[in-house]
Amino acid sequence: MRLEIICTGDEVLTGKIVNTNFSYMSQRLEDVGLSVRWETTVGDDRESLLRAFQLAAERADAVIVNGGLGPTVDDLSQEVAAQAAGVELGLNEEWLARMEDFFRRRSRVMPPNNRKQAMLPVTAEVIDNPIGTACGFALDIGKARFFFTPGVPRELKRMLEEQVIPRLLARSGLQAVIHLKRFHSYGLGESHVDALLAGVEALVPDGTVKLGFRAHYPQLETKLTVRGTDRDDIRRKLEPVEREVRKRLGNFILAEDDQTLEGVILEGLSGRGGSLSIVETFTGGQIAARLAHLPGAEKVFRRGIVARGIEEVCGAVGLGRTSRRGRSRRKPRRRSRRRSGVRPPRPMRWPS
Repeated sequence: MRLEIICTGDEVLTGKIVNTNFSYMSQRLEDVGLSVRWETTVGDDRESLLRAFQLAAERADAVIVNGGLGPTVDDLSQEVAAQAAGVELGLNEEWLARMEDFFRRRSRVMPPNNRKQAMLPVTAEVIDNPIGTACGFALDIGKARFFFTPGVPRELKRMLEEQVIPRLLARSGLQAVIHLKRFHSYGLGESHVDALLAGVEALVPDGTVKLGFRAHYPQLETKLTVRGTDRDDIRRKLEPVEREVRKRLGNFILAEDDQTLEGVILEGLSGRGGSLSIVETFTGGQIAARLAHLPGAEKVFRRGIVARGIEEVCGAVGLGRTSRRGRSRRKPRRRSRRRSGVRPPRPMRWPS
């Protein structure tokens, strides 16, 4: 399946905000075996947006459009989608009622301009958004199926996982049961791990296991994407590959799946009844910030100190001033040396 993502908005096009939505979508689609062929970023301009839709409709089988579903005048996705598909816009009464209820449950009155979010192309399939007012929808433009998604990240992520990916998998003909196994390692580079794991995909000859990597300093994520007919088929395929990965990477694996380095440290200390204090001189409290908010940290994490130099650290823990080399400036007590009339024995010399 040839897949394209179109991201809309002047703030994205001009670089005023970083386009993390595209990064997330592309990675998640890759995880389920769907590779993105093209990515297009378009500003809030009707002519440019229409041309982008027309071009994508000519070269792609499926297109995900992100953004432009809000209530303001620069949100143009519904209007331009209807124009590209050659259909009219119409009020979706069901979604309008959903929005009114959304505001009523929060003891608020829906502003009149939110009514715009219920104006959809008349041939569109509604895609549910249970946590927002931006209604997603799917629509055929040319030979491609377009999926329109909100720009708010948490709304996008839920819609992508629950609504868009299942529809894309059904259209692609790929096996719908997909599992992602992740190993997090420390101390090995991506190219090194790639060489160490050469041939592991061949343990499943039908090609339904795909090996991939994602580097995020200072760790490396090794991914196994497995497709199967059901969960039992997934487990049967994954078992020999998973076993081989553990064997080859060994103790370099520090966590798996949703585990994190800081979570593993806290879990290990908690299991041993241990505690943790952190002194940071160059990281400005970032290490403590990764640990302190985690569940259970209050039982383990005792103290965090942020200081520019070793003298400040010693002062914070009550060790007194130190020299530049980190040694205490306090003069050591002199021990009295008592002379003794007994001399140490001389080494014995053997006759030659």
